[in-house]
Amino acid sequence: MFQILIQGLLLSGLYALIAVGFTLIFSVGRVLNLAYGVSLMVGGYTFFYTAQVLEMPKLVGVLLAIVVGAVFGLLKYRLLVKPLKGDHVAIEISTLILAVVIQAGIILVFGDATKILHSIIDGVWQFGTVSITANNVAAALGSWVLILGLYAFIKKTHIGRAMQAVSMDQKGAAISGVEPDKVNAATWVISGALGAAAGVFFASYTQLSPSMWVAPLIIAVAIVIVGGIGSIIGTLIVAHIIGFMEIITTTLFAAELRGVFTMILIIAVLVIRPRGLFGREEL
Repeated sequence: MFQILIQGLLLSGLYALIAVGFTLIFSVGRVLNLAYGVSLMVGGYTFFYTAQVLEMPKLVGVLLAIVVGAVFGLLKYRLLVKPLKGDHVAIEISTLILAVVIQAGIILVFGDATKILHSIIDGVWQFGTVSITANNVAAALGSWVLILGLYAFIKKTHIGRAMQAVSMDQKGAAISGVEPDKVNAATWVISGALGAAAGVFFASYTQLSPSMWVAPLIIAVAIVIVGGIGSIIGTLIVAHIIGFMEIITTTLFAAELRGVFTMILIIAVLVIRPRGLFGREEL
């Protein structure tokens, strides 16, 4: 039971970071970024190339991954989302197509073979009778540092308060002097950076492949549907529910059933409470 508790907390922290970056876009921009998983993949491959191919320090690899993710997020907004402003269906289809194109590009550059990412921190930590890799602890702690950093940014900075205003009422925010375009651009940059960091953690937790963008996207969509699309608090709570469900399933039942109970939960929520457990809320 203690093992389930520890592993559930670690996995849930990572899932929370994955989902927060995804729901942030919807909270502010009201669109579903179906290329969000690509931000994770871009972050993972940036870390792989810098830390394992070029043999740069791992911390430098993580920081470069975040920078590349932020730039990638900005390019998505400026070149794809902004020109399609107002057409949510076109944006969602276009971001999904972009994800497939980027996957093909990754295959051309790195090949389609699965790669094992080096641990961010080597070693094994002992929690009572439970042994946990230092890498998984670092991934969970790093995830929460970024989540808390995002919270502080939103509550304490000018651009963060502008994001709150746009998430409540974009037209009203514009009338009061907020520039929605700049706020949306900043949101995509932040989401891209968070996604890239999550990609490094996720790939070090599992593995790196050109199709790795799919699983995080499914995780993020599942969490925001159950929690309530746009609800940050709902996202954090449901990330822990799903994280623990997966650990319990793989520990007590079979690894092949991983994700099954999550899908059942999604169907149940859609039938009983379509707005999600916590509904929609502003930042």
